[in-house]
Amino acid sequence: MFHFPLLVLLLLPLIVSCALTPDYERPELDVPEKYIEPAPGGETVANLDWWELFQDEQLQLLIRTALEQNKDLGIALSRIEEARLTVTAVRANQFPFLSASGLFGREKQSREIFPGADADDRFRVTGDLTYQVDLWGEFSRATEAARASLLATESAYRTVTISLVSQVASTYLLLRDLDQRLEVSKQTLKTRLDSLEIIQARFDKGTVPELDVYQAQVEVAVAETAIASFQRRIVQTENALRILMGRNPGPVTRGNSLDSQMFPPLVPTGLPSELLQRRPDVVQAEAELMAATATVGVAEALRYPSISLTGRFGAESTDLSDLNSGDAETWNIGANIFAPLFNSGQLKAQADAARERAKQSLLSYERTLQQSFREVEDALVSVRTYYSESEAQTRRALAARNAARLSRARYDGGVVDYLEVLDSERTLFSAELAQSETLQYYYNAIVRLYAALGGGWSVK
Repeated sequence: MFHFPLLVLLLLPLIVSCALTPDYERPELDVPEKYIEPAPGGETVANLDWWELFQDEQLQLLIRTALEQNKDLGIALSRIEEARLTVTAVRANQFPFLSASGLFGREKQSREIFPGADADDRFRVTGDLTYQVDLWGEFSRATEAARASLLATESAYRTVTISLVSQVASTYLLLRDLDQRLEVSKQTLKTRLDSLEIIQARFDKGTVPELDVYQAQVEVAVAETAIASFQRRIVQTENALRILMGRNPGPVTRGNSLDSQMFPPLVPTGLPSELLQRRPDVVQAEAELMAATATVGVAEALRYPSISLTGRFGAESTDLSDLNSGDAETWNIGANIFAPLFNSGQLKAQADAARERAKQSLLSYERTLQQSFREVEDALVSVRTYYSESEAQTRRALAARNAARLSRARYDGGVVDYLEVLDSERTLFSAELAQSETLQYYYNAIVRLYAALGGGWSVK
């Protein structure tokens, strides 16, 4: 049988709470109107999905594998689910709790106190309803903070995704650069071994001094050293790439050569204000500020009185068969009021500490935004200057190649000594290595710009 007092208790959650702190509003931010480093106009390159930017099919496969199996990304995804469950758990405090309990016992009172007392059985079945009225918005603010933390966790996942995509691409481009520099070193070694063989034959005939033989041997050893160095770095880079893919160390299948990689000739950036919504680390920092701001309301509410409502309805008897009897019915309804009066400033200190944490979150948000502007500016200047540097290195390598060919012809004709040949071939070796490395730097500058603009996290 349901009773009116219990019905009244069920309607009490409709009481409207009063929040002690204002709702979150985005603070005024110092956002530049445009980037300092000039960039082409048009739709920002960050709107491109990563597979549109990285057109090497093997690189695309590596990125997809990493997005599926990378351990850090898996941890970030699990944290999102944890944050969602936390929101549900925290939000539950805004509603009544209903529980059931049962009791069976046998007891006997002291006959010294109750003459004639005997052992009795006792049976009880009750339903308990409890509800703490959210008078000052403590629970609603806690839910708000939990939701903001969920948003921050989702943004952290996107940050990890961007970082992972860019790391895989950068590492792969470095690997293809090392492959190319290893090939240059092998070709240089072959050329120097051929030269050493010719010079040794000429020395045996007495047409060149012994010094030319030793100098040729030195250059052979230099090329052999470079080969060993690049072979070591290639294996280490492969291992790093495999770990990013969530796999054990091992070899990595290659796709296009470094020279064959395709990137857009122009990289438009959009406006700095777009970073507020696009950069997930900026979104995360703002969400953390929102959570910290809501937590101030939670801490402030603890300083004010609280009301807890309780109700119980059930049956109790000394015989199990009598539990369904109307005379066995038992119920109660009540309200508990708790008001902190003196706590040595503890609750005020906790509220003030929450305000300081919110202030720290604001400063962290502003710092993250400033750092995002810096990363874009740094990447823009890197793209521009590495492009110019790469073009210059290409011209240098071509000139060095022609100079080495002419020096060898002059030496064979007896016009110059072997020192000129050595100098020109060293310059050629250095120029060809630098040409490959600088091209890799240029491509990786594009990757860093893409990541700095917040592109690449949308996975399909």
